[in-house]
Amino acid sequence: MYAIKEIYYTIQGEGYHTGKPAIFCRFAGCNLWSGLEKDRASAICKFCDTEFHGTDGMHGGKYTLEELCNFLVSLWPAKNQEPFIVFTGGEPALQLNTDLCETLHKNGFTIAIETNGTLALCDGIDWVCVSPKANTTLVVTAGNELKLVHPQEHMDPEKFSSFQFDHFYLQPMDSPKQEENTIICLNYCKENPQWKLSLQTHKILNIP
Repeated sequence: MYAIKEIYYTIQGEGYHTGKPAIFCRFAGCNLWSGLEKDRASAICKFCDTEFHGTDGMHGGKYTLEELCNFLVSLWPAKNQEPFIVFTGGEPALQLNTDLCETLHKNGFTIAIETNGTLALCDGIDWVCVSPKANTTLVVTAGNELKLVHPQEHMDPEKFSSFQFDHFYLQPMDSPKQEENTIICLNYCKENPQWKLSLQTHKILNIP
């Protein structure tokens, strides 16, 4: 059974695929934080801005492989175009497995994952986006997209610049210092053109 916080069809709001229609499947659970506010202060990642505890979100619940795949297929509106799905969390690598990827591929899906990169990934993922967190050890050091929330203490972007990713993004940390963080990211990208700016346009445009 897969424990799902929420599933919904939307527009990708950040990173390389900004503006692309996508099904989002958010797995419950994470290896860096319980998702409970009472535990945030002691969490490895303290700035997470998504709800992933439990299975009470939109279309959340416990799914078998067949149930989950059938429902995901039903959400894609254009049967003549390849469906695109983003598995996220929490930490999707805790649950995403080869069986699920193979079944979705049989239904024509392109599969993306947004992961913190601390756990090995299963086979069958088409697009790997790693978002490193402070005080962790990355085991996924290659992929399509590295998206660093910035600034984080002891997380100089330079430490990732030699990793084997196709695209490198800095994303301003969503906090009371949002404007200041955005300027920091802008200036870093201008001085280090290997990096590109990623904005959370779904929040700017209020896209669910």
